[in-house]
Amino acid sequence: MSILGFIKGELLEIIEWTDDSRDTLSFRYPDDDKEIKNGAQLIVRESQQVQFVAAGQYADLFNPGKHTLKTENIPILSTILGWKYGFNSPFKCDVYFLNTRLFTGNKWGTSNPVMMRDADFGVVRLRAFGTYDFRIVDAPKFLREVAGTDQNFRLDEFADTMRSRIVSVFTDALATAKVPALDVASRYGELGDALLPIINPAMTSKYGIEITSFLLENVSVPPEVEKAIDARSSMGAVGNLNDYVKFQMGTSMANGSDGGAAGGAAQMAIGFGMAQEMMRSMQNNTAAAPAAGAAAAPSDALDVLTPEQAAAKLGVSVEDVMAAIASGDLKARKIGNATRIAKAALEEFLRG
Repeated sequence: MSILGFIKGELLEIIEWTDDSRDTLSFRYPDDDKEIKNGAQLIVRESQQVQFVAAGQYADLFNPGKHTLKTENIPILSTILGWKYGFNSPFKCDVYFLNTRLFTGNKWGTSNPVMMRDADFGVVRLRAFGTYDFRIVDAPKFLREVAGTDQNFRLDEFADTMRSRIVSVFTDALATAKVPALDVASRYGELGDALLPIINPAMTSKYGIEITSFLLENVSVPPEVEKAIDARSSMGAVGNLNDYVKFQMGTSMANGSDGGAAGGAAQMAIGFGMAQEMMRSMQNNTAAAPAAGAAAAPSDALDVLTPEQAAAKLGVSVEDVMAAIASGDLKARKIGNATRIAKAALEEFLRG
């Protein structure tokens, strides 16, 4: 080999990278101690960017196309290397190829429960996981904060590096959005779209990537919160408590009709309850009937109820009755420390 051929072999004349792995995010071009010659050709394919790094500083960034490396094409590099009047000799420089295509279906998840303040349950702990799509939008920041000087930075390394960071940003976004835990568990698609404008500024400014799609596939709460949600749903489904109790009694009688021990016990309990109800009815009739020889009560005597009796008739709690009185919907009188409600007022309240 001639001297000229040897020197030519030590110079880089064409710089390009063909990615056939589909999972490489950044690739440092292997120079093998070769130098880049003046006028070398740089080929940047679609979905690629090339970042030059010289003397530890980020220099020129090249987008897709064919570029001839001359002083006028690499102004930042010329300044860093001190080429005031152009360069003719070869130079050393790190060349990083970045894959700017969309990387889809990346998984994220909380390894530990996320603490958040909720309007319904107070402070709750949430676990969540899902998928996200992203692309590189700021090459220098991505190289500086995520990939570093790794010669071949792959997607699995990125997932390990970014999983906790994405969860941290998700936690901050969820706290900022103030989405109730019940809505988090029922509106996955809407929530992901709503969190994107909050997540993306942090991801771009910190790591140089853009999240194009952020999906929640599951959000779970601790067992005690699940029980509270189930209890609330059950109360809403029950509706009228008296009707529900009657339904349960009828179901128990039907289930106990086979004469088994459980059925006999249920029927005994129901019979005992019916006997108590009959005794109360007889006592009320006796109290209402005038004593023998006593003058009959006037026909327009006022019939009043206590809040407890009104609550029993309505099938609600005493607190609900007192709330209706306080709001003025149900008329009542305060006599000393006692509250009394006229039956007429109660009927008027029921009629609306």
